[in-house]
Amino acid sequence: MNYWITLSIEYANQRSYLDDLFQVYPTIPEGIRDINKDIWKEVEKAFKKRDNFGLIKNLLKLNLFPIKDSYVAYLKRDPSAIKRNLATIDRLCGRLYEMGLDNIFVKCSEPKETNRQIGPLFRRWLNKKSLGIQPIKIDEFINTKENAILDGSDREMLSFAKERLHYKRNKGLDFIARFNGK
Repeated sequence: MNYWITLSIEYANQRSYLDDLFQVYPTIPEGIRDINKDIWKEVEKAFKKRDNFGLIKNLLKLNLFPIKDSYVAYLKRDPSAIKRNLATIDRLCGRLYEMGLDNIFVKCSEPKETNRQIGPLFRRWLNKKSLGIQPIKIDEFINTKENAILDGSDREMLSFAKERLHYKRNKGLDFIARFNGK
């Protein structure tokens, strides 16, 4: 088994693993999302008139669509697709009408899931000098032989890893560091 995976498993089996993890990822459920009153009035109007196009168009303007469906992201990116995909719109609206306005409102105002909050938390923890080293910009990182953590954008870190570390994947990196010359 990979050395780092072995270390991770050993660490996870310690009693304080979740407490330690919470120091890095203090995920706390947020309050309900605010819904724009003007958009919601348009949603109510379209719902009552059974105006499928108006209902979908306005719900797509909200931060959270009330049902999970693979095609919703496409419709958000290309609103003109609403008029071209009648069967999909009818299917989505059928589910929405079954839900009723109250449930639609509840779903649209649900708080952001805690697993969607963790992205920036690791970097915030690193920048607090949590490993005893303040992250440094790429030029300084390249020009020092000392222990260091790279403070760069996702693109900068990926580019650095490909050019200097022969990283071959397209998956982003959370962290690049040098410790003890490695």
